[in-house]
Amino acid sequence: QVQLVESGGGLVQAGGSLRLSCAASGRTSSSYVMGWFRQAPGKEREFVAGMKWSGYTTSYADSVKGRFIISRDNARNTVYLQMNSLKPEDAAVYYCAARLGDYTISKFRTFYSYWGQGTQVTVSS
Repeated sequence: QVQLVESGGGLVQAGGSLRLSCAASGRTSSSYVMGWFRQAPGKEREFVAGMKWSGYTTSYADSVKGRFIISRDNARNTVYLQMNSLKPEDAAVYYCAARLGDYTISKFRTFYSYWGQGTQVTVSS
């Protein structure tokens, strides 16, 4: 089993920045795919960004390209999501997800085996 714990959410003014963290514990494999998803009220959970734990390959949703950056800290088993130029439409509960194995990054929710509880991001206008 893998435990994922998100942190770093909060309230930020439109145009501001926020960095989310996702700390993973309980894993033994060094091969992971990590993803960030978000879900706003009344909307489907959508892919935001992904990264292979064992490499540097990244993937971003079109809506966040150029604004968000996913990164990692292997020593801390932590994945980060740096969010810049935040817009009101970015407000959502953000979730991190993981899938063990050396796979290509997937944008589909069903691909991921483990999920965190989410962290709230509120963007005020």
